[in-house]
Amino acid sequence: MSLRIGVDVGGTNTDAAVLDGPRVVASTKSPTTPDVTSGILAALTEVLEDVDAADVSSVFIGTTHFINAIAQARGLEPVAFVRLATPPQSMFPHSGWPEHLRDVVGEHIFVCAGGSQFDGRLLSELDEDGLRAIAAQIREAGLRRVALSSVFSSVNPAPEDRAAEILAEELPGVTVTKSADVGRVGLLERENATILNAALLGLAENVVDGLEKVVAGVGIAAPVLLSQNDGTVMSLDRARAYPIFTIASGPTNSMRGAALLTGLQDGVVVDVGGTTSDIGLLQNGFPRESTVAMSLAGVRSNFRIPDVFSLALGGGTRIEDDGATVGPESVGYRITEEALVFGGSTLTFTDVAVAAGAPEVGDSALAAGLDRAAVDRALAVVRDRLVHAVERTKLSEDAVPVIVVGGGAPLLKAVPGLEDLVIPDQAGVANAVGAAFAEAGGEVDRTYSLATRTRAEVLAEAEEEACRLAVEAGADPDLVRVIDVEDVPLTHLPGGGAVHVRIKAVGPFTATKSELEGALA
Repeated sequence: MSLRIGVDVGGTNTDAAVLDGPRVVASTKSPTTPDVTSGILAALTEVLEDVDAADVSSVFIGTTHFINAIAQARGLEPVAFVRLATPPQSMFPHSGWPEHLRDVVGEHIFVCAGGSQFDGRLLSELDEDGLRAIAAQIREAGLRRVALSSVFSSVNPAPEDRAAEILAEELPGVTVTKSADVGRVGLLERENATILNAALLGLAENVVDGLEKVVAGVGIAAPVLLSQNDGTVMSLDRARAYPIFTIASGPTNSMRGAALLTGLQDGVVVDVGGTTSDIGLLQNGFPRESTVAMSLAGVRSNFRIPDVFSLALGGGTRIEDDGATVGPESVGYRITEEALVFGGSTLTFTDVAVAAGAPEVGDSALAAGLDRAAVDRALAVVRDRLVHAVERTKLSEDAVPVIVVGGGAPLLKAVPGLEDLVIPDQAGVANAVGAAFAEAGGEVDRTYSLATRTRAEVLAEAEEEACRLAVEAGADPDLVRVIDVEDVPLTHLPGGGAVHVRIKAVGPFTATKSELEGALA
């Protein structure tokens, strides 16, 4: 068994690709369905017409199930939130949440004495009796999901670990999500991510079970893994516990696919879809991750997520007849019904690009009568917006390759002034290729006290842990490598200072299903 299948669910299409090593041997686009899963089934069924299911060694899926649930506030469960800190508290994570999300998740908030200081020393002893009393209130409210956070748990997770043990004893059958396992440094943002993750757990069970059935139903007996936000993969068991890590896998898969299809490890990637173009920076073959809190459906969170800028420009973007106004409205997935080249009556970017000589889409004769001056004006607007977006994405003034992927990639061939773009073969299914080529990874993001250790000792410890986590996730231990290291001295802190360290390690995914389950047990 040597074939890998990648599936990526987009807003318009669900793409699938079969890879034999780095070579794409089959690919397809299938319309994304409202339930998502049936669209995945259709895509898998189509690519398996060209290959034998018995030759498939693994299936990698990037899904929009969870981001859709958060955006629409559907499929979420109420959550009990427990913070370990010094009571009373004046600011809670629900502050600033959109009302529709807050209403669904609820405001079941509890504070218990505990937590740590910035250097890992205890802020106060955990009030175990108080925590057991809180558990009784959670039980009485009938809540099944608990989000647990502790002050500075990214430095010292021990208070959270002990609190989770107590809650598990007191609340059998209730799941507890610890913030140290979800978010990064930054209390409110970390708590927000933890609450969202807890609210998704019921949906995650159903989604994962559905994906397993779909893959088995087409005759594939191979491990199934989900794409994560950072370009690595997770097992289905881990996805059941941490669905929040999959929500930005779409742009990530496209960027990983761009690296594989072009052989370029660094550059700016533009993923042109039907409604928007997602633009991000590729570094060492992986997307650059955001270093600041990001808004997720109006909720500020700080878990691992790519630093991607969405530009309101896609194949379905509406254009006024004079060409001076481009977007932001789009016909989106209705492009095959509404665009001129498909017999519709709405002028879109696809029509303008086809009129200017882009590879034929639909019936090019239907766009042949467009006013050339209006076409030129629209293309000039597109060029200026893309150039500006690329420049804001770069980290320096140096020239870098600009790789264009996505179903709308060929349209940019018609834009004057963008002749140096790199548009690979199979650009339309780069997201599925990226999913299939995902690697297993591990990351450490923590603040270390330097009171008793040197910076070099701390970095060595963090690197060793990141590599261990990558191996536990299924990476080949002989091929694990560190791809990103950041350390920021915090010299203003007393007690010898501290350092904030982030290290990411990755390696080719090689574990069998039984090996992976054993490693994660």
